[in-house]
Amino acid sequence: MRTRKLATILAGAALASATTLMAGATPASAAGPCGNSYTRVGVYKIGVEKYGYQTGTLEVYYSSSTGKNCALTYGAGPYANKTSWKGVVISRGDGSGKDTDAGDFKYYAGPVYVSAPGQCIDVEGISPSWTSVKLNNVHCG
Repeated sequence: MRTRKLATILAGAALASATTLMAGATPASAAGPCGNSYTRVGVYKIGVEKYGYQTGTLEVYYSSSTGKNCALTYGAGPYANKTSWKGVVISRGDGSGKDTDAGDFKYYAGPVYVSAPGQCIDVEGISPSWTSVKLNNVHCG
């Protein structure tokens, strides 16, 4: 009798453990580059007008739960997934609260954040070719 109880308990524990592993947390990559409460609200090409091809991408995200905006600059075309200089700047529409990131990165510069509830933001993405896209007073909320 004891052996059967022990076997039943062990089988139940194994099943619970397997279920937890299968239904466990989602991978970290599912959260997105800014965090899991952020939704992408804008994607902007960099370099197309100057070079005729895309050299970078500026992405802007927003979290309604935190009231913060987030931005990143990715390399594109010849700079995609290659270590190269990239930059990103974000601030409130009045220029305050500025956050920047720039340097040699393989994938992207950022993320950078600004809290701007009820305000517009300014955001700029600079690609490795020193071309940029700058947006003023956008994504107002």
